[in-house]
Amino acid sequence: MENKFKVLRVDTTGSSAIMIEEAAELAKINVVLAGVDADTEDEIIRKAQDADVILTGAAQMTRRVMESLPKCKAIVRYGIGFDTVDVDAATDNKILVINIPDFCFEEVSNHAIALLLACAKKLVFLNNGIKKGEWIKSKQAMQPMGSVYGQTLGLIGCGNIGRMTAKKAQCFSLELLGYDPYVDKSLAKKYGIRLVSLPELLKKSDFVSAHTPLNKETWHMISEEQFKQMKLTAYIINTARGSVIDESALIKALENNLIAGAGLDVFEQEPIDPENPLLKMENVTVLPHSASYSDIAFKRLRTNVGEEASRVISGHWPKNVVNKSVKPKVNLVKEN
Repeated sequence: MENKFKVLRVDTTGSSAIMIEEAAELAKINVVLAGVDADTEDEIIRKAQDADVILTGAAQMTRRVMESLPKCKAIVRYGIGFDTVDVDAATDNKILVINIPDFCFEEVSNHAIALLLACAKKLVFLNNGIKKGEWIKSKQAMQPMGSVYGQTLGLIGCGNIGRMTAKKAQCFSLELLGYDPYVDKSLAKKYGIRLVSLPELLKKSDFVSAHTPLNKETWHMISEEQFKQMKLTAYIINTARGSVIDESALIKALENNLIAGAGLDVFEQEPIDPENPLLKMENVTVLPHSASYSDIAFKRLRTNVGEEASRVISGHWPKNVVNKSVKPKVNLVKEN
């Protein structure tokens, strides 16, 4: 029997290969999943013309793309963030934008704590020194080294991951400050977070950890002015999105010793340019946008993506719609 619907994973080169769990979910409703690499708008438009539902992680779903895909009814985004999708354009074109908001809380919060400890204890720097045979030099280079116990962690963004990070930080007796104009105060208090203004958080924190989505409001929200407000002994940690921090301002702040160092899992340009000054700084720990990853988490993510695509194809409203006001191209039943 010929399939009525087409579900297509559209992603940048090399990103659309593993789809075992998604395919298994879609097979339950007799729908076949295919995958294509597409690195430009024109490639996406050409290759996704007949797709009813698009699954994507890194492909840029712009207004031009969506206006050129008349059959597309939904875009399912791998993960929590959806900054690669123009949500307003999707709404205008009656396309549902779906994310997986309960993905990787544990992994990313663990990663943030790991980067905090790596910065505080100079783990990478000392590890590299010992491997080069510099035992005495490395021991001497430990100073200055602050403490973790009794220090202050400032959380920029107190959503699910920020709150999970706060919960784990309490094990280290860290005082918790938070900046988030949208979180419920009682919920923040439940996790031991005292909400303050961003300037106060920056002024008082020994570690500043970013946990915000990337949007117009948060783009470069940490820039030159903010680094000047931080302690000279403070570290900044980013497991959110690279462009939450103005990278050129960060480099300048590190070069001028305005802060003590950084732990970075994300960057404004990914993959990072091999000539980026951050890669040459001994007080900066860098990782390849790996905070969300564990085998278990990604299998669950792929299953959830497949489930959401199946719901749309089967005529049901998805569990997690970003643009809730959208008027979809097809009638979907909302479950109570």
